Amino acid sequence: MDPTMLDPTAETSTALDPEPGRLPPPARRPTMYFIGVTTAASSIRTVFPRWAEALGLGDVVLVGIDLPLHAPAADYRRVVEFLAADPLSLGALVTTHKIDLYRACQDVFDEIDPLARLMGEVSSLSKRGGRLIAHAKDPISCGLALDAILAPGYWARSGAEAFLMGAGGSAIAISWYLTRPERGADRPSRIVVSNRNTERLATLVEVHAELGTDVEVRTVHIPEPGDNDGVLAALPAGSLVVNATGLGKDAPGSPLTAAARWPAEAIGWDLNYRGDLVFLDQARAAGVRLEDGWVYFLHGWTQVIAEVLDVAIPTSGPRFDELGRIAAAARR
Repeated sequence: MDPTMLDPTAETSTALDPEPGRLPPPARRPTMYFIGVTTAASSIRTVFPRWAEALGLGDVVLVGIDLPLHAPAADYRRVVEFLAADPLSLGALVTTHKIDLYRACQDVFDEIDPLARLMGEVSSLSKRGGRLIAHAKDPISCGLALDAILAPGYWARSGAEAFLMGAGGSAIAISWYLTRPERGADRPSRIVVSNRNTERLATLVEVHAELGTDVEVRTVHIPEPGDNDGVLAALPAGSLVVNATGLGKDAPGSPLTAAARWPAEAIGWDLNYRGDLVFLDQARAAGVRLEDGWVYFLHGWTQVIAEVLDVAIPTSGPRFDELGRIAAAARR
């Protein structure tokens, strides 16, 4: 990317997104940002104003900042340095770029929460007293989503495994949550994580080595989608199969091929809720239970909004259910 494209003087309204690769101008209203790849297509663009009204957030706006997958470190730094310096820029939700942005900007953050440091990722940037704080909210939001998908005691009853395709921030968070010792017997018999990038797999291994979990976490290097098919076919009945790759949203396709054979009573969970969602089509054709990323979307965004805008948002109950209905009515 041409560094000159990241231009904080560009003539763009803070209520509108800058062109891909550009920074917005200094905010003239309280502004929260959404750092991703194709932010304009997200349901949050229509949901956020309605949530802001329901939560009494006042004159706050949401602006997307799009960067390509695995952008240069200098581009991530320009985005974070802009947010840190601009008074009315309150913070951001980070998706897709969580690990890359963390690695590029660790020295820019004034504070890094323990989970962000452990996971080596950042999903939320917020400010308190002028200090820029990096948080990892995925371990919380993915846990809330998993608890909505799987009944208590599921793993203890089924003896099933979890297969996570992708080793980015979401996969690290999910595997962390599923191995927590306080879950007792209600944990997968094994977790398998696949990825094309061996460095990402090594990072996940380091996280679990530091945690010292007694659940087996196996990593598999997968150069081609067909290699995931082999892992899938060997899973026991009832296993959870997660598309945490971004394929189907940030890039077309699926981490599996059309020939993949699913275990009986499997659960296919796609962390995406928009895009071509080929993975969910494959799960549907196989006759297994499928879940998209909508509940994860709700928890992911409400957790970060609560942090960035310093507002209390419940994770369940009538108030959360109302936010879910508002979001569903505005869903793209």
